[in-house]
Amino acid sequence: MPDLFHGDTVPLGPPAGFDIMEWFSKGDHGPSNVDPTVTTIIKHMRDQLHVANIGAVGYCFGAKYVARYLGAVGKEKGAMVDAGFMAHPSFVEAEEELEKIEGPLSIAAAENDTVFTVEKRHESERVLKGVSDGPRELPYQINLYGYVSHGFAVKGDPAVKRARFAKEQAFLQAVTWFDTWIKE
Repeated sequence: MPDLFHGDTVPLGPPAGFDIMEWFSKGDHGPSNVDPTVTTIIKHMRDQLHVANIGAVGYCFGAKYVARYLGAVGKEKGAMVDAGFMAHPSFVEAEEELEKIEGPLSIAAAENDTVFTVEKRHESERVLKGVSDGPRELPYQINLYGYVSHGFAVKGDPAVKRARFAKEQAFLQAVTWFDTWIKE
């Protein structure tokens, strides 16, 4: 797993008062610092390891890079990965990033999410459906998991039946998606 934060990680069990948005903005954890790392890894996989099909997975922060690399954002040649899955996405720009995807995308969304809000989810669906620019031919899926919140696919409490179900189903959603769109 690459270090996308160049050693400046969020502590496990962050201390009281930890402000993730302050950490994000002060650490310059945006595309200008993350894209070069991701690009290097994908190029290595394609050129050195001869990987034919690449599926990208992004939970929360990583979702932005699934969208960016499934599209032509900041790249001369278009998509660098072949299919994508994201769970409880953060910082994904529907008009700037989702609009440019060039491959199948699956999203696992939480019913109660203060980051990927109902409005963001509906905007993403509108863009993926191609309402603004006409019909899209790309496969997409948005599954909504009830009674869970942002982070459910990683931090869902296995002792809570609804949380466990959502977490496990989001994982199976990703596996099924890649079995369909990557495995040939």
